[in-house]
Amino acid sequence: MDKQTSPREPLKPLKSLKPLEPQKPPEPREPRVEVTPAAAELIRRLRADHGPLMFHQSGGCCDGSAPMCYPAGEFRTGNSDVLLQSLEVEGVAEPVPFWMSVSQYEAWRHTRLIVDVVKGRGSGFSLEAPEGVRFLIRSRLVGT
Repeated sequence: MDKQTSPREPLKPLKSLKPLEPQKPPEPREPRVEVTPAAAELIRRLRADHGPLMFHQSGGCCDGSAPMCYPAGEFRTGNSDVLLQSLEVEGVAEPVPFWMSVSQYEAWRHTRLIVDVVKGRGSGFSLEAPEGVRFLIRSRLVGT
């Protein structure tokens, strides 16, 4: 047999390898959505009056980039929207889906969204409009 057809020697284990260091989990791919106590209270009241709810955060224009609250299913979502999270609100029987337009998500994907409530009239399309308050988004970079 020549060198090309001779059997190979068995591989020897490498002794210089160190154990792998634990890896940090990757950062969340999408922002987390939270609600303040004031927002949770308003969501409970709106749920009692209107049934299951949903939120949609658009990219601006008519609603000024405010989170809009609707009866669940009243706002049609589609390929131009991303479901960020289904919010668990104490005292509300079912999760409250929080949607965002894809274009807004591209700009905000590294942020943590905090749904809050402030005095003042919001959009006429959102359920809280007659209450004299409006939902407002506060944000922080993910990881802070």
